[in-house]
Amino acid sequence: MIMEPRNQKNRRKTWKGFAGIALLAACLGTFGPAQAETSPAVITLPNDFYPESVTVAEDGTFYVSSWHQGAVARVLPGQDKAEIFIPSGSNGLFNGQGVLVDAARQTLWVCSGSVGFSIAPRTESALKAFDLTTGTPKASYALPGGGYCNDMALSRAGRIYVADSQRPRILVLDDEKSALRTWVENPALCRVADNCLNGIAIDRDQAVYVSHISAAPELLKIAMTADGSAGEITPIRVPRLLKNVDAVRLLDAEHLVIFESNAFAKNDPLNGSVSLVTLHPGRSASVDTLANGLAAPSSGVVHGGRVFFIQSKWEVLFRHAPDAADQVEKGVPFVINSLELPVQP
Repeated sequence: MIMEPRNQKNRRKTWKGFAGIALLAACLGTFGPAQAETSPAVITLPNDFYPESVTVAEDGTFYVSSWHQGAVARVLPGQDKAEIFIPSGSNGLFNGQGVLVDAARQTLWVCSGSVGFSIAPRTESALKAFDLTTGTPKASYALPGGGYCNDMALSRAGRIYVADSQRPRILVLDDEKSALRTWVENPALCRVADNCLNGIAIDRDQAVYVSHISAAPELLKIAMTADGSAGEITPIRVPRLLKNVDAVRLLDAEHLVIFESNAFAKNDPLNGSVSLVTLHPGRSASVDTLANGLAAPSSGVVHGGRVFFIQSKWEVLFRHAPDAADQVEKGVPFVINSLELPVQP
């Protein structure tokens, strides 16, 4: 999720309204069979965390980035409470964006944003690398020519693909010791100037799916050729307007799970959704809503037959100026909720 660094109009709502919606989402997490021991149905995050993205390792360890604190929290298998894993501002982390587990490299990749609303020292947007076990900083990769590191996906070949929110391009990191380079750049990747790509996922055929920051009746599919270069860009049309798809997760060859934060809806800011996308032959897909009425569900992950999702509550932050993070209300609660998937991978 990304917003331009401008003052937001004061909105006359309190965070208590979000608590009721979080409670409703918690109830959603109790439907279906009991959750496995390694994945509690509801996980408590630190107060005032404002989570932006979540990823999970094969052993059930969750990692959650914070947009407000510029930090990452970790939930060990079998635990129902997160603890700070990467402290605020470590390795220049400012707005914690997409997070990605890279088991082969024992690396946690984190996109760092540069919008504001963070208590960490301001830095330019970059791709950050941390040790997966200790949280120790490993590297930082600048975006060539600037841009905004929003989210990432990992290919079978071990390449990291980065969705740029300010330019119509996807970047790639071929090797830990190299620099980010442009994989594809095309005007079709940006519906609105300076508000381009958001979520990203790679399927088993190595096609790349991306979402627009702005509300749109489509996702985009980008073919990957045998040599790893970008091929045709295909719009995947859906029957309704998608409400700012903040994250895209692959379920199987025919399904994606998307997280519609609804972040820019002035008249409906508390109606984010978690939805299941069923891909059809050709250039279309259907969308089924799994959960609605959520407070900016900016990300989630599929694990153990369930979808785990966060609610970012951007509305609370956006009552304040981007450079007034110290004035944000204290004691705002956050959790990871979950619900059973109607389609099992």
